[in-house]
Amino acid sequence: MTLKRLESIARQHGTPVVIIDHDVIRKNYADFKRHLPNVQAYYAVKANPAPEIVRTLYRAGASFDVASLPEFMTVYDNIKHLPPKEQQDFIWDKIIYANPTKPKETLLVLDKYKPLVTYDNLNELKKIKEYAPRAGVVLRLRVPNTGSMVELSSKFGCDPGEAVDLVVAAFRMGLTVEGLSFHVGSQCTNFQNFVQALNIAAAVMQESRTRGHEIKILDIGGGFPAPYDRHVKPFSRLARKISAEIQRLFPKDIQIVAEPGRFLVATAATAVARIIGKAVRDGKTCYYIDDSVYHTFSGIIFDHCQYHLQAFKKGKTEICAVFGQTCDGLDTISHAEELPDLEIDDLVYAKNIGAYSNASSTWFNGFPPAKVVHVNE
Repeated sequence: MTLKRLESIARQHGTPVVIIDHDVIRKNYADFKRHLPNVQAYYAVKANPAPEIVRTLYRAGASFDVASLPEFMTVYDNIKHLPPKEQQDFIWDKIIYANPTKPKETLLVLDKYKPLVTYDNLNELKKIKEYAPRAGVVLRLRVPNTGSMVELSSKFGCDPGEAVDLVVAAFRMGLTVEGLSFHVGSQCTNFQNFVQALNIAAAVMQESRTRGHEIKILDIGGGFPAPYDRHVKPFSRLARKISAEIQRLFPKDIQIVAEPGRFLVATAATAVARIIGKAVRDGKTCYYIDDSVYHTFSGIIFDHCQYHLQAFKKGKTEICAVFGQTCDGLDTISHAEELPDLEIDDLVYAKNIGAYSNASSTWFNGFPPAKVVHVNE
């Protein structure tokens, strides 16, 4: 999207504003399918749960990975135009509840949809049996997360050595283990994580087969890196590595699904903010903008991500600091941004801010979240 159009939208709607370009979402989805044509993409709704994004990806052919009952209902509510029978088929074929820990109240609601849900321990399995006995289950494995921006294996996943016992336990309870899943960690730039995880999953499937239980689905999770900068290796290279290992390790009739979130939406959004304050501290120019780490820039704290600010105004740049609008010292966007000399009411923008950003916005200090504008829906 051109700077002129970004600035026009910001002037029209005011700041702070997040502009989401659905043409980019469709392109990212098409890229994923082009490089991994035999993998069904289940969009990780937590990356950005906007209903408009859900509808765009549904129309493009995506399925959905949800991690809470509200996320489940966001997807469900956006397919209500389908006849009742098609809705039920949609739920079964198009949604996986991939949070390994679920409140019993959630399971009670989900049971009527015959959901596909994950588990990684015996207590969770017993809870599923009691409160959602019609669910199909997917066992989540603990796999290496080395080099990923957000590590997940310390919180989720069973040790591979106990995996087959958990598969057998599920079948003994009368549940059906539909698949295995893993997650290599968010924004995984260490592609070897995928190789190791696929080998672990293949070994568990083989042992399960020897004990009489054939597993038909492999969920390779998320972690597919968004191209935040030139240091991120091309997705095509990762896809070739994944495809080669799947072909080598698994039978041809295995169903492969994945849970891309960041990869599909990160590059689709740009945040525009306004300079509301300017000061010089210890010889460094400091700018204050009408957004914050409690709002669109929450990924700085929650997602270990840095969003670089740029100015619409041209000119010689200098190192400066940028702070958010709240009265909190934590609200620091950057200590080292390169910006030209700016004045109050000038605009700045941050690209590639579509994932884990405005989705985590709060009302801290009474400041509302940024307005979201969808274009090219």
